[in-house]
Order: sequence, then structure tokens, then C-alpha cells
Amino acid sequence: MSKLGSGEYGNLLIEIKQRIRSAQYEALRAVNKELIALYWDIGQLIVTRQQGESWGKSIVEQLAKDLQAEFPGMSGFSVRNIWNMRSFYVTYSQKQKLQLLVAEIGWSHNLVIMEKCKDDLEREFYMRMTRKYGWTKNVLLHQIENQTYEKTLLNQTNFDVTLSEAVRNQAKLAVKDEYTFPFLDLGDKHSERQLETAILAKVEPFLQEMGGMFTFVGSQHRLEVGNKEYYIDLVLYHRAMQCLVAIDLKIGEFEPEYIGKMQFYLAVLDDQVRLPHEQPSVGIILCKTKDKMTVEYALKDATKPIGIATYRMTSTLPQELKGQLPAPEQVAKLLEGLD
Repeated sequence: MSKLGSGEYGNLLIEIKQRIRSAQYEALRAVNKELIALYWDIGQLIVTRQQGESWGKSIVEQLAKDLQAEFPGMSGFSVRNIWNMRSFYVTYSQKQKLQLLVAEIGWSHNLVIMEKCKDDLEREFYMRMTRKYGWTKNVLLHQIENQTYEKTLLNQTNFDVTLSEAVRNQAKLAVKDEYTFPFLDLGDKHSERQLETAILAKVEPFLQEMGGMFTFVGSQHRLEVGNKEYYIDLVLYHRAMQCLVAIDLKIGEFEPEYIGKMQFYLAVLDDQVRLPHEQPSVGIILCKTKDKMTVEYALKDATKPIGIATYRMTSTLPQELKGQLPAPEQVAKLLEGLD
């Protein structure tokens, strides 16, 4: 210890703690895979035997009773959970792509997705998002109830023409068409400053609603250009894409001139703040309302990566918008960005 400086020891301690956490994570991941494989096998055995025998519902009740007696210290053998195992196998037995994903997330997450999502692409989306962003069960439920799948697929950005193929899909999946902020204590009428202040008071839930891969950099982020100062409402950092994200808060309807202002912010961020290893900065203009056609025209000739989104305090995605979702092939290609 005497030959090791405090700085060197600090780095050593950090490295060892990271290694321990990594080992713990890998151990938990291995246990989870074994548990999912066990539940899959039990479900398969029940389905196979029921096909060849005239067994009714009582067989599951008897099985639960006997397994609980044989393995008293092991949870998971309730009647309900054994039925879940059977449903789990039936749901995914013919879907090889999803079979590979179910072992990557927890059993409780699988049950939520199996129950709440009826479409295979929607299930794949939430499986991949849970795996990539480490969503807890409660966060996953929140995302499903807030219709994150639909709001992500309907987003309006110009990322196809402003970002490299390497990060394009990730960027599309990082911006929703609409954000829901039920945790903000705001009335229908509020100023942009009040909106910003309310967000700053609830940074953690705000970042969760933004998608879970953002970290907070600052508010009223100062930029100096020539003899003038400019301020960006909020600046975040997206860890997966490794880029700064500028957020401009607007309490009214989207106006085309907002694009020019955001392009200016992004140009300055890229020139003065972005580090050499980071991707180009991305902008999100967050408005109370927007006209989709106006947004399309406004983004058409923009050269910086920008997404236009709306916000509300409660989640209400009209049912008719479900018919506007991209074709399944387009959705499948987009989901590749979550690998």
C-alpha cells in the first residue's frame, strides 16, 4: 500500500469493483437463462402430454401441489405460474426469433409482455428495449401503458438523411412522437420556464420517459457565439449513441422557424462542445401540439438531425393512429437498431 499512490489505488479499486459487478451481472444472467429454459421445458412437457392423454385442468393443480411438496424452498411452482409456463411455450414455440430473446429478460418481464402485447413485433420491441436499457418490471409496464411502441414508430425525424447508417436506427428509437409527463405538477396553461422548472424538479422520471438511455447534462446551457450568448433549454447525453441531445421546449404549436434555431444550436454544440469520439449532436423540439404535414415540410431541407415531438400530462394515443404504423418489414428493420 505504501508504494501505491492514492490516485493509483483509486483507479485499481474502481477497476476491481467494475469487474465484480460485471461478474455478478453475468452470474444473474446465467441463472435467469437456466430458469427460463426450465420453465420452457415444463411448459413443453405439459403441452406434449396433454396432446397424447385425456388430461384436464386438474393435472396442473396436482402438479403444482406435488412440486411444492418436493421442492419446498423453491418458488415458482404455483398453479398460476405453471399455467404461465404452458402459455409461455404455446405462445413462442413456433416463433424462433422471439425464442432467442425471451431468455435475455426476466420471467416477470416475459409475463408482462406476453399478457399486454398481442402482436409479435410489439413483443419483440419491448423485449429488445428491456434487454438494452435494463428496464425494471415497473418501467416496462409504464412504457407499455404509455404506448411507447406506437409513439416510437410514428415519430417525425429527418434521421434517414442526416445520420450515418451506424446510428440511424438507434436514433429513431430514441425519439418518440409524443411524451407523457403525468408527474409534472402543471396546469393546462403554463410558461416555458414553468415547464422547464417542473422537469428539473423531476429529472429522474423525466429521463425514464425519454427512454432510459439519457443522462442529464444541464439546463439553460450557455453557448457563446461572437459577442452574444445563447441558451439551450435542456441538454442531455445519449449513452448508447454517444451524442449530445439539445431539447428546445415550446408550450404552443410547432412553428417551422423552430428548425432554424435548433440547427444553429446543433452547429455550435458540434463545433464547440462535442468531443472527437462522439456522434453528431441531435435536437428534439418538444411542443404542446404539431401539425404533421407542417413538420414534414419543415424537416425536408434541414441538414442537422432533428426530431419533432409533442408532450402531454396524460397518455391518449387515438386508436386510429394504429392504422398509420409502418409496414411489418419496416418495423423489423428498425428493431435491428436495438441489437
